[in-house]
Amino acid sequence: MKKTLEDFDALSREGRGLASVAVLRADSTIHSSLVNVGILPNPNTGESAVGFVTYGAVKLRNLRLRPQCTVTIVLGRQWVTVEGDAELVGPDDQPPWFDQGRLPGLLREVFTAAGGSHDDWEAYDRVMAEQRRAAVFVSPKRIYGI
Repeated sequence: MKKTLEDFDALSREGRGLASVAVLRADSTIHSSLVNVGILPNPNTGESAVGFVTYGAVKLRNLRLRPQCTVTIVLGRQWVTVEGDAELVGPDDQPPWFDQGRLPGLLREVFTAAGGSHDDWEAYDRVMAEQRRAAVFVSPKRIYGI
C-alpha cells in the first residue's frame, strides 16, 4: 500500500514526533540524528512539508551543501519515510522570499507542529536566537513504509 504524508503525520502524532533524520556528508556517508518533527506548510511554497528545528552545526552545514534529506518515523513495527530536499530558514539561512522578522513566529510554529509547547515563549525565542536555530522544511519527493 502506498504511503502518504498523512500516514507520516498520523504516525508522527502517535509517536510524539520523534524521528530519525539522515543527511549526506561530503564523503558520501550518512549523518543521522533524532529530532522532533511535524507536518506544516512550507513558508516558501505553501505545500505540506516535514518540519523541524535544529541547531546542529554538522547537520546544517551538510544540508546547506547537500539539501537531500531523509526523515523516518518508527512506531512499533510501523514506519514511514519521507525523502526530499530541505529548505532552511534561520539567522544564518536567510532566503530572499522570507521576512526575517517572522523568524521567531516560524520557529514557534514548527515547534508546536512537532508536538512541543512552552510556558514562556519569550524565553523560548531568546534561546532560539542565542543558539542560532533554524527551521528545516523537507518537501516530499518520495514517501514509503509499512
